[in-house]
Amino acid sequence: MRKTFTVILILLSFAADAQQPTRAELEQRRVQLLQTIKETESQLAATQKNTKATMGQLRALQTKLAGRQKLIDNINQEIDQIGSSIQHSNTEIDRLKGNLDILKARYAQSVRYAYKSRSSYDMLAFLFSSDDYNEAVRRLKYLKRYRDYRKDQADQIRLTQTKLKDEISSLNSEKAKKDILLSAEEQQKQAIESDKNKTDQIVKELKGQEKELTAKILKNRRTQQQIDKAVEDMIRKEMELARKKAEEERKRREAEERRLREEEQRRQQAIAAAKEEERKKALAAANNKPGGNITVENNAGNVPPPASKPPATTTPPVVKREEPKPLPPERDYGLTPEATALSNNFEANKGKLPWPVEKGFISLGFGPYKHPIAEKVTLNNNGVNISTSRGAAVRACFEGTVARVFTIDGKQWNVAINHGRYFTLYTNLANVTVKADQKVNTKQNIGTAAINEDGESVINLQVWLETKKVDPAQWIVR
Repeated sequence: MRKTFTVILILLSFAADAQQPTRAELEQRRVQLLQTIKETESQLAATQKNTKATMGQLRALQTKLAGRQKLIDNINQEIDQIGSSIQHSNTEIDRLKGNLDILKARYAQSVRYAYKSRSSYDMLAFLFSSDDYNEAVRRLKYLKRYRDYRKDQADQIRLTQTKLKDEISSLNSEKAKKDILLSAEEQQKQAIESDKNKTDQIVKELKGQEKELTAKILKNRRTQQQIDKAVEDMIRKEMELARKKAEEERKRREAEERRLREEEQRRQQAIAAAKEEERKKALAAANNKPGGNITVENNAGNVPPPASKPPATTTPPVVKREEPKPLPPERDYGLTPEATALSNNFEANKGKLPWPVEKGFISLGFGPYKHPIAEKVTLNNNGVNISTSRGAAVRACFEGTVARVFTIDGKQWNVAINHGRYFTLYTNLANVTVKADQKVNTKQNIGTAAINEDGESVINLQVWLETKKVDPAQWIVR
């Protein structure tokens, strides 16, 4: 029982180690977090040109605070790993020092022995005192091995000293990295305190604009409902078109199969008719030969000659009609093979889709959330808000066909792209460069980001699985 428990603990420890990010992954994550914070500060600087506090400033500050906290957590993980590395280095240094002391002691002992037997006369006496030639050769080999042993001892001492020097240098380097990270952590903590004070100040100012914010909330909610209805209507239309296309494809396949069956049946009938004609010709030729007609003489009973056996008729084989194949059961509605392949490719790229903008950060996630000012109000984000630079180009996340280009308020544009069963929606565009039914490629520009009422350059990316909204953050590369 104890052995089994030990094995389970070992397996659990291996599993925990497997889940731990590597030093390289942590360093890469730290760089990405710093880049996100930098982009957030750039966005915040753009919105702060407006002296009036806005929700854009608040969201940017909240995003920056969250990014700094993640950065501190990442730094702490790096410090923990560096601490483990320092501990390992100290253990290795102690081991190398112990080995070096042992090697030096053994080498000193061999040197003392060599000093005592340094006389050439003693060496010769040792050789010539052998009983025979073979023993002399063995003694000579022994002396050579002893000399080589001393040389190896010296080499091992030098190698151990080099390893010890390298390990000490690595230890010092790790300590320096740890000091840098500790300093960076302290800077982030101070920055968090400063950002918290700014956030509290903006929240205080925004609370004085609660009526105005409530009006904006209602307006945005109505706009979102209109967009939802437009997208759902569009998707239903696309689904109906997909059904019709699949039905037309099915009928075309059935007609093609029916034509092939009829052609095969006609071919078999022609072959059978040709064989019957050949048989009749052969029978006629046989009757025209001399003695070909058989007569019966002296037929006292006046019995007619036996009738000849009627020729066998060849009937064409019956071709069994194949029933049309049903549509795949895993699809809620029919898709053409091209649409199915596109849908499968989109599905296979989950977590790998490129961002709709070249630079930016997620300022608001998917799903329901509490309004930071009107705390009793619960809102819902159908996608993710991505803050980006002013006038940034908006790109298609995946190849497909533009299903619809529309606007709700006459100012901001929305583009929906069909990817089979999946649809991507890009809202809050200042202008568009594509039109409905146009084929687009991955990363192809479809428009530019607009500036909202708070002075933010933000687009909203949505991913729909038929009429169901899913979290885009799980689809774009992170």
